[in-house]
Amino acid sequence: MLTYEGWVEPNNEFKVDEVYKGALHVLEWTYNHYGEEVVYACSFGIEGIVLIDLISKVKPDAKIVFLDTDVHFKETYELIDRVKERYPALRIELKKPNLTLDEQAEQYGDKLWEREPNTCCNIRKIIPLNETLQGSTAWISGLRREQSETRKHVNYINKDDRFHSVKICPLIHWTWKDVWRYVHKNDLTYNPLHDKGYPSIGCFHCTKPTFDENDLRSGRWSGQMKTECGLHQ
Repeated sequence: MLTYEGWVEPNNEFKVDEVYKGALHVLEWTYNHYGEEVVYACSFGIEGIVLIDLISKVKPDAKIVFLDTDVHFKETYELIDRVKERYPALRIELKKPNLTLDEQAEQYGDKLWEREPNTCCNIRKIIPLNETLQGSTAWISGLRREQSETRKHVNYINKDDRFHSVKICPLIHWTWKDVWRYVHKNDLTYNPLHDKGYPSIGCFHCTKPTFDENDLRSGRWSGQMKTECGLHQ
């Protein structure tokens, strides 16, 4: 089946049996098809570390953007520095919101992430990504179907109505074990918080450790009836 101007969906045998479960195939097609018009929006979680390594094999000077909310864990910022050292050709950019934390507090009140987390995510993540994607036809994401109910139907290539672009998800068929197997086999540097009960890592105000292996995102916005920042809705 042809979709997105030449994209051919791999068959089931390809998805299951290939070492990379289709990820390299997807990335090669993506950079061949979109070239400089694609950006990887990376959170530098464990899936991000895998994707960075895979992308470096396909396009060593790829553009990677980290949405710097100014409230990430120090371990995350330290990891970004280590990744830059390991992959010096990659163009890693830290994209900040238009409002500083002080300006946000002045306009919306202190600790907006506690009172109106959706508004906070909009200011510090959604708007910055929208600005980043201006002029880009496609963006890459580390979503996996196994991660949550809201992600179980995601495809390799997706129409993204929120950002009016194409969202590429190379890791949709990877399991949690697949991710970690790849990390250890390739001796990849990762966020030490993963070893302290944080399977999913975001802003430090809104991320807690969790030991529920059946819900790897249960530590995000715990108690707030919120599971996504809005980038993938």
